[in-house]
Amino acid sequence: MGSINKKILIVEDEALMLRSLSDKFREEKFTVLEANDGANGLDSALANHPDIILLDIIMPKMDGLTVLEKLRQDEWGKEVPVIILTNLSDSDKVAEAMKNRAYDFLVKADWKLEDIVRKVNEKLAKD
Repeated sequence: MGSINKKILIVEDEALMLRSLSDKFREEKFTVLEANDGANGLDSALANHPDIILLDIIMPKMDGLTVLEKLRQDEWGKEVPVIILTNLSDSDKVAEAMKNRAYDFLVKADWKLEDIVRKVNEKLAKD
């Protein structure tokens, strides 16, 4: 069925990265929700129940790991697939994200937009 009518929430505080990701996912026929800090991202996730979340780690107001932890405490949020986006190659953060059942962990510098889209579509195809 592809990604028609799939809803993605992109939580990213770098404006350029957020716009690039949003434009790319809109091209792929996703409904795109955006948040530029962790607190807004968490609120948006719980209010809008996206099919998948792309989540940056280092952000103002609430970091991505805290967002993930809080999501996992919610009945709906327990199951939502989350892909962590980061500039870090910090193994402690990777371990913490995986402990809270992040689906995958992408270091931004290593991934092209097409790769991120493919990763999201792979995950949604499995569910």
